[in-house]
Amino acid sequence: MDHEQLQKLATLSRLTITAEQQAPLATELDNVLALVDQLQAADTDGVAPMAHPLAIAQPLRSDIASASADRAAFQAIAPATEAGLYLVPKVID
Repeated sequence: MDHEQLQKLATLSRLTITAEQQAPLATELDNVLALVDQLQAADTDGVAPMAHPLAIAQPLRSDIASASADRAAFQAIAPATEAGLYLVPKVID
């Protein structure tokens, strides 16, 4: 990655890159891009996409309400309530 490309990337990313940071950053970005090229060169024909590398089932908990909220306790610490509702300041006229 040359100086011009690095500056353009920094501008698009809204980053300030000092002169001392340019050479190491360019080397790191070149390494990342080389890895991406290596991954793109892999033959993936016939490989099904997967969400997880291990063939395991995700255990899910039951969607059952286990405890009810104590509205009175929550509203006791609220700055303003009325008829069981929380009152908030008006922000749009």
